[in-house]
Amino acid sequence: MTTTAPRSSGHEEEAPVRGMWRQGLEVFCENRLALVGVGIFALLAAFSFLGPVFYQTDQVHTDLTKVFLTPGTDGHPLGADGVGYDQLGRLMLGGQTSIVVGLAAGLLATVVGTVWGAIAGFAGSWVDAVMMRVVDAMMSIPALFLFMLMASIVTPTVPMLIVIIGAFAWLGPARLVRGEALTLRTREYVIAMRGMGGTGGRAVRRHIIPNAIGTVIVNATFQVADAILYVAYLSFLGLGVPPPAANWGGMLSDGLSDTFSGHWWLLYPPGIAIILIVLAFNFIGDGLRDVFEVRLRRR
Repeated sequence: MTTTAPRSSGHEEEAPVRGMWRQGLEVFCENRLALVGVGIFALLAAFSFLGPVFYQTDQVHTDLTKVFLTPGTDGHPLGADGVGYDQLGRLMLGGQTSIVVGLAAGLLATVVGTVWGAIAGFAGSWVDAVMMRVVDAMMSIPALFLFMLMASIVTPTVPMLIVIIGAFAWLGPARLVRGEALTLRTREYVIAMRGMGGTGGRAVRRHIIPNAIGTVIVNATFQVADAILYVAYLSFLGLGVPPPAANWGGMLSDGLSDTFSGHWWLLYPPGIAIILIVLAFNFIGDGLRDVFEVRLRRR
């Protein structure tokens, strides 16, 4: 009488994966600051993108009859700025630009830096030397100076700001991933794959980048926070998106100028918003770092 071995079900294979995700979620939830960061970002995103649906204002046409209205006057909770724009509606519109540019530029910088660093670290030899000298040369120039130079040459639209910030913010991720790649390329599974005829491109795609994903994801959160700050810097210096578009950095710059004429209430809302969203992404990054550190200890 013959017996057949029981077949392994897909549920048994998926169980370890679900267990890792569950453990990662538990570790993330144990970090209360990380949860606070998620909550702050969710609130700011809802405020910026859903707020205009319920609180509709005209952010295109100026109204000189409402110049510098104080908070609470004529249905304006945060008052109005120097050209009559409702400050609360302006804050929502500015949040859309700041969040979109920050997320897109941060992700662009992370992708470019990850690919660059993985190739440089895995290839080694003269390829690594040349690629990293490019990184070192660009990092020797202050990033804000490069952003100001590019923003003054081209028209600072939202897509252009994403490209400008992403084109120079990838240097940090490239160095981080390159360090991971130098370690990973000596692992047994990478050497075995190369011995069986695998190409360098396959090694980078299937082994180097996936095994460095923890470093990449954590760094991506900090890249987004940095990108939001860079947008604020450029806008504060007058190199942001032109009116009637808005962002928190430009509002902060206008608020600072208006403070000297006694309209101090215009300064604080954009400044607080910038501080909150940068703190939120830093808290989230710290929580993700805890998650991947636990997984590495288990491995």
